[in-house]
Amino acid sequence: MEDARECLKEGVLSHLNMLEMEALRLSRKQQLSLQQQSRVDDLRIMVEKLRAQRDHLKARAQSTLSLQQLKAMVGQRKEVCDDDADGDEEGHSESLQLHLSLLMAKRAQVKDLLQGHHLIGGYDVTEASRGKGVCVSIATAFEGHYLETYNLELDIARTVRISRHNIPPFIPLEKLAQDNMQTDLREFLGTISKHLNAFAGRRQQVCLIQEVLQGSVEVMESNALFNMVVLMCTEPGQKGTAVLCTLEYSDLTRFLPTKVVIESEDKTLPSTPKWKEHQSLLLETPAHTVLQALKWKGQIV
Repeated sequence: MEDARECLKEGVLSHLNMLEMEALRLSRKQQLSLQQQSRVDDLRIMVEKLRAQRDHLKARAQSTLSLQQLKAMVGQRKEVCDDDADGDEEGHSESLQLHLSLLMAKRAQVKDLLQGHHLIGGYDVTEASRGKGVCVSIATAFEGHYLETYNLELDIARTVRISRHNIPPFIPLEKLAQDNMQTDLREFLGTISKHLNAFAGRRQQVCLIQEVLQGSVEVMESNALFNMVVLMCTEPGQKGTAVLCTLEYSDLTRFLPTKVVIESEDKTLPSTPKWKEHQSLLLETPAHTVLQALKWKGQIV
C-alpha cells in the first residue's frame, strides 16, 4: 500500500514539474513575441519619419521653378507689357527682373540644401557655434530597434575639425578622421556609423542573451568593445555536459563574429557534426537567435 502511494506521489510530482516547464516555455515565448512586436513598431515609426523627411525635401524641390519655366514666365510677362501703355513698360520690366532674381535665389538655396543633404548621407544636422560649425547626429539600431544616438560637432570655419563628440573612446575616431575627413566627409561619417552600429549590435546580442536565455546561457566573459564574448551553455544528458562558445570579432564594423571556438569537457563534442553545424550558424546568425533556437529544440538546457 505504501509503495502504491509513493508511486502515485512521484507521478503527480513529475506531472507538475512538466506543467511548470511548459508554463515557463510559454511565458518566454510570449515575452519574445512582445519584444519582436515592439521592434516592428519602432521600425514602422522610423519608416514614417524617413518618408516624411523625403516628402518634405521633394515638396521644397518641386516648389522651385526650373530655369526654363522662369524664362517662359518672363517671356509671357514681356508680351503683356508690350500690350500695355508705353509709360508702364519700364516699371513692368523692373518688376519682372526683381521677381526673376528672387525665384533664382530661392532655387539656388533649395539646390544647395539638397546637395548638402546628399553630401552628408542623410544624417540629422543642426547648426552649431553660431554658424561656424555643425552637429551631426548618428543613430544606432539593431534588428529594427532604435538604440543610442551619438553626436559629432564639426568646426567648418576653415578646415573640417572635430570640436566635441560623445563617441566611445574605443572607436578609432582620430584615425578615421585622418584617413578621409578632409577629402570625403560622407565616407568618414559612414565609416563611423558602421563602427557604432556594429558595436551596438554586439552589445545588444549579449543583453538579449542575458534577458531571454537567463538560466540556460551564461555570459562568462566580455569586454567594453564586445569584440570577445565567452558564453557557457549545457548540453542535455544525464551528466549535463558544459560547453563554452567563444565569439571573436576581428572586424569591428560587423556585428557577426569572424571566429567561433567550441570547447567542452568532452573533447570529442566540438568535432561532432551537430556542434560543427552550431558553430557555422553562430558565424552567420546573431548569437541570441541561434541559442534560442537550440533551446527550443532541446539541444541545450
